[in-house]
Amino acid sequence: MTTVTSGTASRIGGVGPLLRAWREQRRVSQLELALRADSSSRHISFIETGRSRPSEEMVLRLAEHLDVPMRERNALLLAAGYAPHYPETPLDDPALEVVRHGIERLISGFEPYPALVVDAMYDVVAANRGVMALFDGVPRALLTPPLNAVRLTLHPQGLAPRIRNLREWRGHLLE
Repeated sequence: MTTVTSGTASRIGGVGPLLRAWREQRRVSQLELALRADSSSRHISFIETGRSRPSEEMVLRLAEHLDVPMRERNALLLAAGYAPHYPETPLDDPALEVVRHGIERLISGFEPYPALVVDAMYDVVAANRGVMALFDGVPRALLTPPLNAVRLTLHPQGLAPRIRNLREWRGHLLE
């Protein structure tokens, strides 16, 4: 299964193929998306094939009904020729001090059990002390920043050998 990312727009040629990729990833037909977005399947088809340029409102409506993450909605808007709509603020920005404090309180509340917070790319942005027990015996190379939770979980030298139902968990995680 291919995951759609913001860099995908430039590789696959505009908003139409990018929207199609999101629709297919979400396993939604053109008709179903059209009904959800109060449009027609013909219009969705025209957008996806590049025969029609969607309005900014339509791009946002389709993204909403496809449950596209905010960062990726910006990528859709850019691919359609519009300015990004959603600001991106790094977690270390001073304006997010309250958010960082809340995250720290949340994950420390889980101790002694492991808890971690990941971003949209599954990079670990915060972890409590309980996580360190899970990482015992994992090669240092896998623990160097940026620490990616999916890579660490599925890597044969990471946590994969410790997961009893790895086949089922891997399928769930990748989906």
